[in-house]
Amino acid sequence: MKVEAECVACILNRAAAEAKEATTNPALHFRVMMELLRLLSKEFRPTAVPADLGTKRDRLIKRITGNTDPYKRSKRISNEKALKLLPYTRKLAEEGYAQRDRFKKACLCAMVGNTIEFDIPSHKFTFNTLRKSFREAAKDLVIDDTNKIYELTKKAQIVLYLTDNAGEIVFDTLLVEQLKNMGLTVIVGVKGGPVVNDATLEDVDVSGMSKVVDKTVTTGTDAVGLPLKEVSAEFLDVYNSVDIVFAKGMGYAETLTEYKLKKPHALLLRTKCNPVANFFGVSREKNVAKLML
Repeated sequence: MKVEAECVACILNRAAAEAKEATTNPALHFRVMMELLRLLSKEFRPTAVPADLGTKRDRLIKRITGNTDPYKRSKRISNEKALKLLPYTRKLAEEGYAQRDRFKKACLCAMVGNTIEFDIPSHKFTFNTLRKSFREAAKDLVIDDTNKIYELTKKAQIVLYLTDNAGEIVFDTLLVEQLKNMGLTVIVGVKGGPVVNDATLEDVDVSGMSKVVDKTVTTGTDAVGLPLKEVSAEFLDVYNSVDIVFAKGMGYAETLTEYKLKKPHALLLRTKCNPVANFFGVSREKNVAKLML
């Protein structure tokens, strides 16, 4: 997926908000924006990938402010609030007599969890609206490849589940539980270092995911999405060995759509901005379950 013109506004807006999370020093806020503008003047072009620019933005902010995890507090709060909602969502995910139905409901819960994102200009998220979003998840599902994903997953043995954000990872446990109930070996992948509010190893434990999965790996890098040139050799071995990949969120969608994939990938996300929505040909703030072969 390539950038659209409005991506530059999002990159700058998130940078300003993230810089304030990273430091209270106004001089550093100004320096962040100056250096980011210089970077974008060189690299913001029609062939750029949004996730790649987001990675460079975040690394720039961490370098200038000295704060390696600006969203640490927000991630902690997200996990705490998501855990309080987990019993409610577990009831939703476990409704249905057939395994296929429970799988789809868990997918819906995972997609709604992807709304937990901060500082996207067009996306206004509050925890107060989450219950309603979970109830209306099926209505907002505009690309529904869940049946195809289910059929392919049934034939698999090992699944790699790439998580996105803190808080959201709590609801991912519901889908991982369904995958385990299907007899699959599930490996969860998180980021190798802090980047925006993405989940890291710490969140695997806090969310309860570590009690569900068979193995946890990191990408080995603090990048948005999945830049295959940056990931660790250990991650790449896992990625190449599994039968199917579940990838959560817009960052993975932005990067994985740039590759010629060698195995099935199930993209589960919420379209939180117009460029991503336009890429999939849907409206903003909708749920997407897209199978890529």
